[in-house]
Amino acid sequence: MSEDKPELLDEDQEAQLLQALAAQAPAEEYVATAGEPLPEGALTASGDDIVNALKNVSDPEIPINIYDMGFIYDIRRLNNGNVEIDMTLTAPTCPVAGILPQQAADAVAALCGVGQVTVKVVWEPAWTPERMTEDGKAVLELF
Repeated sequence: MSEDKPELLDEDQEAQLLQALAAQAPAEEYVATAGEPLPEGALTASGDDIVNALKNVSDPEIPINIYDMGFIYDIRRLNNGNVEIDMTLTAPTCPVAGILPQQAADAVAALCGVGQVTVKVVWEPAWTPERMTEDGKAVLELF
């Protein structure tokens, strides 16, 4: 190999390097909130409405919404209309880690029948491309 060209990593080496970098980065906790309590007895939004709201939020660097990207790990609809969401990102050092959770909370809180929304970023299990929906994978193949 020529001394003036850098050595390329194979896929396994690259994966190991990315895991090592992620392990060194502090996994900051991001929690975003939005919305107001609903009046007692108010009708609550459906799970499909919540998913559709989340599909309107996209990482500006990736042309896929956060739901199809597989970032949404859990959606809990509470009886009082409040919604709790666990989501992740590709890595703890993601530059939009402080933005996307708030965008998700705002999008869901804007729905009729939703009270307070809490979006918590979790890092376990780590995100992998296998978490993407079939729609997300199809969009990614176009780029």
